[in-house]
Amino acid sequence: MNKPMRLRSLLAATLLAAAAPFAAAAEAVPAPLSAEQIAAIVASPERSDADRTNDRRRKPEQMLAFIGVRPGMAALDIVAAGGYTSELLARAVGPTGRVYAQGSAPPRPALAARIAKAQPGNLVAAVRPFDDPAPPEAAGGLDLVTLMFNYHDLVGMGADRERMNRAVFAALKPGGLYVIADHSAQPGSGAAAAKTLHRIDEALVRAEVERAGFRLAAEGGFLRNPADPRERETPEPPMPKDEFVLKFVKP
Repeated sequence: MNKPMRLRSLLAATLLAAAAPFAAAAEAVPAPLSAEQIAAIVASPERSDADRTNDRRRKPEQMLAFIGVRPGMAALDIVAAGGYTSELLARAVGPTGRVYAQGSAPPRPALAARIAKAQPGNLVAAVRPFDDPAPPEAAGGLDLVTLMFNYHDLVGMGADRERMNRAVFAALKPGGLYVIADHSAQPGSGAAAAKTLHRIDEALVRAEVERAGFRLAAEGGFLRNPADPRERETPEPPMPKDEFVLKFVKP
């Protein structure tokens, strides 16, 4: 082998060696949970009867699949309340992951009971203000943030949503996800129905989140009900509410 060929071979070997750790790291990222794995999580006998009743409306299998939740994720559930979503996420990310259940006050009894369980054991409380929801130890290292059916409540609370969205952006890794679901208000109504009907205009949510630097990645249609007139808190005649689910990504 002549000298130029030897140099090219040496260079190629060096590049391959340098790329190997990055390839290994990429291969080490777990795939999103399969439909079968998600179904097993939702069907776990350790989940409460109250949660199973809530499942009829919340459709957790479709939600977890839409999110693309993976084992090992670090997640933050904003306005965790009783912890319905927080526990599902904790079961989904498994023992190598962690879920922070955020609230502005110490956990309610229902959430405290979930946190106290021996399993999954990776669910922790995060007592933080809504406009700065991520605990310091998670800053910049989160894979996922969820805000389920409470964005409209932040209007009534007087929370600084712009600051919150910027804080979520900073807390996520590049490529991290921000998933928001809420009850749909009539188009163009902005936040006007937030306190009265507990609904919010989807376009307002999207505009506020994108202003923080996020890009809309996907819209979930599994909680939609076009027949809902969206003019009352509880539709008449009785029917499921029209609800939107938006998945944003940090570029």
